[in-house]
Amino acid sequence: MSESRQFCPRCGDPVERPPDADLPGSHDPDAGLCDDCYFDDFELVDAPDRIEVGVCSQCGAVKRGNRWVDVDADDYTDVAVDELVEALGVHVDAREVTWGVEPEQVDENTIRMHATFSGFIRATPLQEEVTVPVYIARGTCDRCGRIAGDYWNALVQVRGTNRTPTAEEMDRAEEIARDYIADREAKGDRNAFITSAARDENGLNMKISANQMGEAIAGRIVRELGGDASAAETLATEDSDGNELYRVTFVARLPEFTPGDVVDLDDGDGPVLVTSAHGNLKGIRLETGERYEASHEEGIAPDGRRLAGHGDAERTTVVTVEDEHAVQVLDPETFEPKTIPRPDYMDADADEVPVLRSRAGLHVVPEDV
Repeated sequence: MSESRQFCPRCGDPVERPPDADLPGSHDPDAGLCDDCYFDDFELVDAPDRIEVGVCSQCGAVKRGNRWVDVDADDYTDVAVDELVEALGVHVDAREVTWGVEPEQVDENTIRMHATFSGFIRATPLQEEVTVPVYIARGTCDRCGRIAGDYWNALVQVRGTNRTPTAEEMDRAEEIARDYIADREAKGDRNAFITSAARDENGLNMKISANQMGEAIAGRIVRELGGDASAAETLATEDSDGNELYRVTFVARLPEFTPGDVVDLDDGDGPVLVTSAHGNLKGIRLETGERYEASHEEGIAPDGRRLAGHGDAERTTVVTVEDEHAVQVLDPETFEPKTIPRPDYMDADADEVPVLRSRAGLHVVPEDV
């Protein structure tokens, strides 16, 4: 190992320069100083006096630069550690640097970060401790501000054909919308949100942040619940460049009949228990048990009227099975024996069966739709 002997330009003491002092690319401009003078001005760690972290008081998002980031944190200790790491600087010539941090929760909005660093400079081991307070500055992110300001671009309306959607249908439609938005949020889209969801005598109305999302939600609703979707544009305003901005109303129109409805199609073949409203209306003939499917021309909305629902059925006693087409049961209202059609789905050995009374008469219905 070769050494060059010089004198410290600050104090005049002889200096034995480290072997790498004259190598190209050395980062140490004070390599000529002796150790005492060198370490007088040396700082292993450059730390700010304090760090301030912007946090949305509504959704908990953290502001990093000009962006709001969802962190999904129960507390902000990990966030404070991350911010500390970003803000600290370690001397470029330090070697084998290790560090640890101990957070101290001072109050709800202050975390005091005690950090200890160690490393080697000029083969000399050094250790330095810094304490940096991290302040949680609570405010409102852009997204929550828009929601609070009733910002929206798409209106999704859930309506029924010649009826009001049921509470179950509206519950499921809202769940579909929230699941879709949650999926977009999970993928990092902070522009995805539902501003409001309200119900009135006509059905469900949901204000959605973006037109594309409104279209996707309406499509998902009719794919699951049946029916079809339509859209209508309304000029809302113009942007700063004079471009027209439109809001779009998407109507998810649910079928007139839903699974469980008993419908008279006025075709002379008896009532139908609806089993599906997807595509062509499908069901079961209550008099025979035969499968029914509307023609392509009739689609999901054949002419007919609702007589009752499967949930209106009552259990009654089977008196006797007369033949493969007829069964005698006790009328659940009069308790008199009555002969009614026996559909092929009825168990011939059953002691009791569910029956449904409607304007079309008394019928045995399946145990389940």
